[in-house]
Amino acid sequence: MKKNTRRRRKTSPSIASLADRHQLYELSVQCAEAEIDFVDATYRRLRKRKAMLLREDFCGTANVCCEWVKRGNKRRAIGVDLDPEVLEWGRNNNLTQLKKKQRERITLLQRNVLEVQTEPPDIISAMNFSYWLLHDRNLLKRYFESVRSALKDDGIFFLDAYGGYDSHREIVEEREIDDGGKGFTYIWEQAAFDPVTHAMHCQIHFAFPDGSEMRNAFSYDWRLWTLPEIRDLLEESGFRRVTVYWQGWDKHGEADGDFKPVTSADADAGWICYLTAEK
Repeated sequence: MKKNTRRRRKTSPSIASLADRHQLYELSVQCAEAEIDFVDATYRRLRKRKAMLLREDFCGTANVCCEWVKRGNKRRAIGVDLDPEVLEWGRNNNLTQLKKKQRERITLLQRNVLEVQTEPPDIISAMNFSYWLLHDRNLLKRYFESVRSALKDDGIFFLDAYGGYDSHREIVEEREIDDGGKGFTYIWEQAAFDPVTHAMHCQIHFAFPDGSEMRNAFSYDWRLWTLPEIRDLLEESGFRRVTVYWQGWDKHGEADGDFKPVTSADADAGWICYLTAEK
């Protein structure tokens, strides 16, 4: 009997198995450049000077901190997050891309944002709806009060929110991401929503051209806070002026990335806005 001399083909690893979830997140969700553009310009307009020290709460990979220090050789940033794994990823992947003197102007703290004590910053930022992790009204108010206390006397708190009638639905949305010719699909899933408590469970998945997927790359258990609730809590926490900034639309009906102060807005299916709370 002849032996079967054919060799078994080696199976190549899938794209999903080789992909880095934090890198995918930064490519598909977070735009630190646009975020700092808005924060920087708005602070200058309101305070007639440049901000020097920014604190990024729930900082994750500290991408925003890195972008901030790149904007000026005297600018400093403090990043605060409870997750040691994501902070370490930021140190190894984002901070290492900076020049030595830029890295020296960033401090990353593994702390609870409700308890952390830092040098008073000009700006505290809590973006990507991160504060929605705080479901209880008293707890969110306590966080807002701690932010106000931590800021400089003329400091400004920046945060964001989203909503619209689609935010109450259990839906899946997909968006194609072009990563220098190595595209992938970003999948946002609102997996569960409770209209009584506004508790929601959301997930991020990624799909790749070879058919592989990274399921549940990120999961969030949030409370969908409404704008009136957020504004009321900020004012109750002692902030003297709270402003909502709404995004405009271009001629093709796409969001133009230009956020303007508003006192009312259209009832869109989905919207994202910024808020400022001035001490």
